[in-house]
Amino acid sequence: MSVLEFDKNQLGNLEYALRREMLSTNRAGGYMSTTIVCCNTRKYHGLFVGPVREGDEHDYVMLSSLDETVVQHDHSFNLALHRFPETYEPKGHKYLVDFTYTPLPALTYRVGGVLLRKEILWIHAHAQLLIRYTLLEARSQTILRLRPFLAFRDKHTLSKANFYADGRSFPVTGGVRNRLYEGFPWLYLQTDAGAEFIPAPDWYYNFEYTEERERGYDYLEDLLTTGYFETEITKGKPVVFSCSLEEVSSPAMLDEMFEAEAARRSRKDDFLSCLRHSARQFIVRNAGGTDIVAGYPWFGRWGRDTFIALPGVTLSQGDIRSCTEVLDTLTGQLQEGLFPNMGTAYNSADAPLWFFWVLQQLAARTSARKVWERYGHYMKEILAAYRKGIGEVVRTDRNGLVRASHPSLAMTWMDAVVDGRPVTGRDGYQVEINALWYNAVCYTLELAEQFGDRQFVEAWHDIPALVRDSFLTMFWYDDGGYLADYVAADGTQNTFIRPNQVLACSLAYKMPDEAMQLSVLDTVRQHLLTSRGLRTLSPRNPLYKGRYEGDQPTRDAAYHQGTVWVWPLEHYVKARFDLRGAAFVREAEELLAAFEEDISSYGIGSVPEIYDGDPPHAQRGAISQAWSVGALLRIRDMIDYWKERE
Repeated sequence: MSVLEFDKNQLGNLEYALRREMLSTNRAGGYMSTTIVCCNTRKYHGLFVGPVREGDEHDYVMLSSLDETVVQHDHSFNLALHRFPETYEPKGHKYLVDFTYTPLPALTYRVGGVLLRKEILWIHAHAQLLIRYTLLEARSQTILRLRPFLAFRDKHTLSKANFYADGRSFPVTGGVRNRLYEGFPWLYLQTDAGAEFIPAPDWYYNFEYTEERERGYDYLEDLLTTGYFETEITKGKPVVFSCSLEEVSSPAMLDEMFEAEAARRSRKDDFLSCLRHSARQFIVRNAGGTDIVAGYPWFGRWGRDTFIALPGVTLSQGDIRSCTEVLDTLTGQLQEGLFPNMGTAYNSADAPLWFFWVLQQLAARTSARKVWERYGHYMKEILAAYRKGIGEVVRTDRNGLVRASHPSLAMTWMDAVVDGRPVTGRDGYQVEINALWYNAVCYTLELAEQFGDRQFVEAWHDIPALVRDSFLTMFWYDDGGYLADYVAADGTQNTFIRPNQVLACSLAYKMPDEAMQLSVLDTVRQHLLTSRGLRTLSPRNPLYKGRYEGDQPTRDAAYHQGTVWVWPLEHYVKARFDLRGAAFVREAEELLAAFEEDISSYGIGSVPEIYDGDPPHAQRGAISQAWSVGALLRIRDMIDYWKERE
């Protein structure tokens, strides 16, 4: 039985259907995302979303939706579903009798004696979406009408009716081309059925995106339709609709193209196959190199997220090629010891240190020699930059520890900012950054010694002992039996119980002794561990926020103040395995299995960005997050490794 099975009797229940969102990508930056009843609830939803120019880092909603109408005996039945203020219109979900997600999204509608199946498919590595309509049953002549709704806007904005949009449609073989605004490429809408296109430009007003309304954003959009396709559809002869940035020269071949591409799709029948498929969707190849999308539908490439997610989404599937391509892309952007974090912003004090952790995982799959030969000079460049100091933001003090501070920038992964100030201001010495720093120095020294870089060894061999002594003196909170989250420049410990300390116990090179590690992990288990990951703050802390909801400032105030994150769970599990070995297998399996019930809700086939800190730990944030998926695949790897040694 597939884990992605949906209750057919609940498809007409909008509370059930609208909380389930699907995602399909072309692995080149483009995607389709909507709910399982094809009603858009976010401004980020759309059938054709992605970059429209080479090198463009922005994604654009081009084709927002496509309304299907079945016509029999002069009676029209609109299968679409849209939300407008205080109403849904049309109410096509009442005709929906089945939805399946694997190997590709498929919806089946029944209208009287008509049974119609709709399948949605992105072409890998191309900016092209195909939708195939197959008439399964019909008692009389059936007409299929397709009406596209166009947006032509950045996915973070909304379209509003205006006099500048060009509502004209220009004929091409099998369809039309549209371009609402200058500066955009042409969008080609074609079919293989010889369908007639009837020009009828018109604005439809006030499409309502309920998820944006709940998130405190603008939520009303106007969309332009330039007309509609109309064709007869018969049993045994599907109709294929194509939306593309390039003209299809032979539309008659669209069904053949659909079949060939569909045959390449793998089935997602169990939890693990869903995770693996989801992982592959984060890997994006384009002219700028190979990147990891941090999360769908609104995140782009983030340097820190990339490193944390990378081993899980690539190496856990044996994909060494993608891993090295991503590393090569990022090392090509290294500046003064820092990698870009969001876009071109070089504001992450920890991302360069995560680079070393990725290399350790890569070396385990290839060899230390290959890693050193390919990346050794970058490793030394980063360490030298940290030791020297990077601007006035990152510096290594005489005690050997790294200090990161900025009055308005959040330098760590706890990076929410409200009213120009970080919510979790952690200026000073951060526990995870210094754990990563120690691991990076030790690992580089190990490789340098192994491959004869005597100059580096001579310059750095005394540093690890200095860092370790300073770290344990500065961070260990003896009264609590755990590590301080950060230490201010004046030596004041912040003893809030947060998950960052887990890294000091999970990395290959550790500074706390086993007793300290056990005490840290027991503290984390008591205060932070949930069935969905680790809370970002103990519920006993007066600053704790147990629910992630409301407008953006309210959500940002909870983002790292109690909200549960999946990715630190990987490091908790790794630290437990390091101490207990195979004895921790059963508990790790229970932690992993808890996520299986989530795979068919929220972002179906994937794992979300975050969960509420309070039970029942509702799914929140992005519907599919790279480092969440990567973490679970890494946990699966650890379980398999230790089960072989039981």
